[in-house]
Amino acid sequence: MKKPELLAPAGNLEKLKTAINFGADAVYLGGSRLNLRAFADNFTDEELREGIEYAHSRGKKVFITVNVFPHNEDLKGLEDYLKKLYELKADAILVSDPGIIITAKEVVPDLELHLSTQANNVNWKSANFWYSQGMKRIVLARELSLQEIREIREHLPEDCEIEAFVHGSMCISYSGRCVLSNYMTGRDSNRGQCAQPCRYKYYLMEEKRPGEYFPVFEDDRGAYILNSKDLCMIEHIPKLVECGINSFKIEGRMKSSYYVATVVKAYRRAIDAYFKDPKNYVFQSKWMEDLIKASHRVYFTGFYFGDTSSQIHDTSSYIRDYDIIGIVKSYDGRRDIAVIEQRNKVFDGDNVEVLRPEGEGFCINLDDMKDEEGKEIEAAPVAQMIFTAKVDKELQEGDMLIKLKKL
Repeated sequence: MKKPELLAPAGNLEKLKTAINFGADAVYLGGSRLNLRAFADNFTDEELREGIEYAHSRGKKVFITVNVFPHNEDLKGLEDYLKKLYELKADAILVSDPGIIITAKEVVPDLELHLSTQANNVNWKSANFWYSQGMKRIVLARELSLQEIREIREHLPEDCEIEAFVHGSMCISYSGRCVLSNYMTGRDSNRGQCAQPCRYKYYLMEEKRPGEYFPVFEDDRGAYILNSKDLCMIEHIPKLVECGINSFKIEGRMKSSYYVATVVKAYRRAIDAYFKDPKNYVFQSKWMEDLIKASHRVYFTGFYFGDTSSQIHDTSSYIRDYDIIGIVKSYDGRRDIAVIEQRNKVFDGDNVEVLRPEGEGFCINLDDMKDEEGKEIEAAPVAQMIFTAKVDKELQEGDMLIKLKKL
């Protein structure tokens, strides 16, 4: 069995580097146009260039999402944009619309094409059709069981790869094809502008009783009737591998660098442990404990085992018990002083956990905090401010500092 690729989201350049550093084999991201995360930071051409060079210098790959369903006006400048992505040495583009696919085959015939999950591929005949149209990889729809994926793999040529989501937010509509946002807010989810109305709390109002709102209950558990749980398959790595999935995909281009680091590291450790000794592989509860620290909704296993009870009825909020409070920029071992770039408010004397790509996390105290001018401070409240702190253990550049929220 070939070890599957671990594919991570990269909402911006920092997240790209975080994903690579914490163990991703490849990242997917949106450029300046035609991707389904219009409200992510996305990448300028210069950021794309830097990000691709960073990944390639470390033997990793970068895939660019061009997976909207374009209207006529969206096609303007498409050829030049695709040529730019090819010149920047993108490893592949994710596509779902036949018009974009035809254009890509005409103007950048050597650029690898991956069929986006937006194309809703749920059977092997469709997968073979898309393969015949030049798709190197099929990103499967999320509404598939392990058995269905196994059958698709058995009917595909060996050189046609399949990719599947293993972790992250789930869309309550069919593989992301949704018009609810269009109707309610005028923001087109199929062109990257989803307002996530499925996460809203709904009430019922009778036509002749305006202003009288009645909660919508389902089994007396609440009113979030469209709100989905989050996918988490880390406990089932062997079953995913045995299905022949070539790429394990993590959702989350809008999530934080801490989310990216935590989830990538957990899946990296699980995958590596399995391939080190498949016959004696044992799932480690620590991996799930780490995933619970990252921002998430209630976890479930999606459609993989035929369970479709995906809704959370009592809240649409994320579980966020930990915050990232800073990134270590440098460390002076002679004086035990760390230079830190702030991410969330942190106080002098706080006890924080250190997260790094290798090894277990450990805790340190941040003492004698000072600003860039050397002035003592009680807290670092300003976003991305640089401050120093005396610590009692050696740190490394790039270490991520996280803190349990006060309840």
